[in-house]
Amino acid sequence: MTSNRAASMRREAVLVCIVEDLAAYKVAWLRVDTQTILTIHNYVITKNKRIGVSYNEHTVWNLHIREVHQSDRGWYMCQLNTDPMKSQVGFLEVVVPPDILDYPTSSDMIVQEGANVTLRCAASGYPAPNITWRREGGDLLPSMDGKEVNVVDGPELYIQHATRRHMGAYLCIASNGIPPSVMKRMMLVVNFPPMVWISKRTATVGFGQHLTLECKSEAYPKAVNYWTKGKGEIIANGKKFDTHIAGIGYNILMKLTIKHFTHLDQGEYKCVSKNVLGEVHDTITVSVLDDNEVLSTGLPRHKELILAENGYNSGFSTVALPFIIVSLLATTQCLYAIAI
Repeated sequence: MTSNRAASMRREAVLVCIVEDLAAYKVAWLRVDTQTILTIHNYVITKNKRIGVSYNEHTVWNLHIREVHQSDRGWYMCQLNTDPMKSQVGFLEVVVPPDILDYPTSSDMIVQEGANVTLRCAASGYPAPNITWRREGGDLLPSMDGKEVNVVDGPELYIQHATRRHMGAYLCIASNGIPPSVMKRMMLVVNFPPMVWISKRTATVGFGQHLTLECKSEAYPKAVNYWTKGKGEIIANGKKFDTHIAGIGYNILMKLTIKHFTHLDQGEYKCVSKNVLGEVHDTITVSVLDDNEVLSTGLPRHKELILAENGYNSGFSTVALPFIIVSLLATTQCLYAIAI
């Protein structure tokens, strides 16, 4: 009697036939669909070198198929040369772990912001693999109904009107219950022209004090970012100015510190951002507050900085030097600073 078996690709499959009271009869193994005799008793008849036979006390007869191929899938027969002939059949199922195909699976893509994007993933294997999509880092995916979800099932991931938020790595995962599951990483790059934001249009600083301006920029490909003064003179680091640029991905924060502010430092300051897709700037006008104007406020003059947004104290209330920070981050509320 044989039993059904499942074997993984390139592993060994063993079909078992149990025979009682064999006496002088012979046991043969056959491939049913091709009517091919594989073994008779303890002799291998087929020229297929992957086929073997073994037995235990003439009761348990084993057909060995080494390095199983998909073509080995099918029905096998254990047969006795009795009269009438006795036989039993068993099915060999060949399971294949998933494998992601190079085509038509998508590779890394570069698109313009606003374009529609379709990422594709194709996989082979048996049983047929299931395809799921995730974003690297756990970011949400767009679904067909317009919602954002953690996982999307199916061979295609559709992104309508791709934005910069969709930029990043996407993971196509193929699994069919036969380990190991496989994954392909696809990078989606979304290009867009620069944008800059300064929340205030004007700022006032006390004579001799320091002033820090901030400007937020977004661009991809990465932009060249800098500050200018007056008619476009590019500002460089030195005794008068400190510039600092930091960011993650397409988000950039530009800072400009003007030290020991005087009347000569008054005027327009621009933060500029440009890449291959365009150039943009935003402007703030800074003026100096004389000592008499400071005194006219009725506030005592000591080295304390109060940052407030609609009366809210930010918590950064004291600094070692006279210092004003004007926050220029994009916000619906203007952040102002008073040096006292």
